[in-house]
Amino acid sequence: MARFFSRSIRNVIACATALGALLSQAPAQAAETQIWKDIQSAGVLRCGAAVAAPYVMRDVATGQYSGYFVDLCRDFGEKVLKVKVEFVDTNWDNLVAGLQSGKWDLAMALNQTPERALAVSFSAPATDYQVSLLVNKDNPKFSGAGNSVADYDKEGVTFAVMSGTAQDKAISAVVKKGKIMRLPGMDETRLAVMSRRADVLVDASDTNHLFAVANPDWAKEVLPEPALAKQGVAFGLRRDASAADLQVLNIYVTQRRETGEIDALVDKASRQANAVEKSAQ
Repeated sequence: MARFFSRSIRNVIACATALGALLSQAPAQAAETQIWKDIQSAGVLRCGAAVAAPYVMRDVATGQYSGYFVDLCRDFGEKVLKVKVEFVDTNWDNLVAGLQSGKWDLAMALNQTPERALAVSFSAPATDYQVSLLVNKDNPKFSGAGNSVADYDKEGVTFAVMSGTAQDKAISAVVKKGKIMRLPGMDETRLAVMSRRADVLVDASDTNHLFAVANPDWAKEVLPEPALAKQGVAFGLRRDASAADLQVLNIYVTQRRETGEIDALVDKASRQANAVEKSAQ
């Protein structure tokens, strides 16, 4: 038998249903905002550390971590969250998976890609990865050259790049007049520019920056405009990180970037990486 209710009773039922739905959602919404609170309750921020200079470096003898993402993670944990910071050793293959499974709270130095964004949330980028050019600043071929690839893409100019890399693909798409010298390894490309068999070294901006810092007397790094294969390098968080949690980290990263503090940390880490490399030779 069909039952009929007055409008007032129907309104009461509707309100009760809506309230029940809100109450059932409340725990899930609250859980989304607990990342930093949970870390503060535990008293420790765990940072996943996959080694790649100058982002993350590890002293084999002491096990101590350094690098500019290490400095940022430590500073954020100690000064913002007011907790102890631990670095958990991992590799690049497991960095995202460990974040998803809760083995660490932040993944350091992740390149922002759409594919990774399906699995993790990203902070604002601390720095940018892109393909850069390194030249001899006394090379007369580049007198008055600016930051455009066209300023270096001339007849008689040779670009040295590691064969088959993302850098090879990026520079091959834009060089029209110069010659591309494809070599098997990074050492070969660097030696080609140092010996002046090539005029331009094409590599990732982080490794080119390391090389420029190590050779300040002659090397000059150029970040092309428009950029080649540019990606942000950021912290990774769990995919369910709330907007409020992300905002805390984003404000921290953005402020440190805009004040130039991150640039200073990059230079410090680059000098340290070069010193380690020289001592090992």
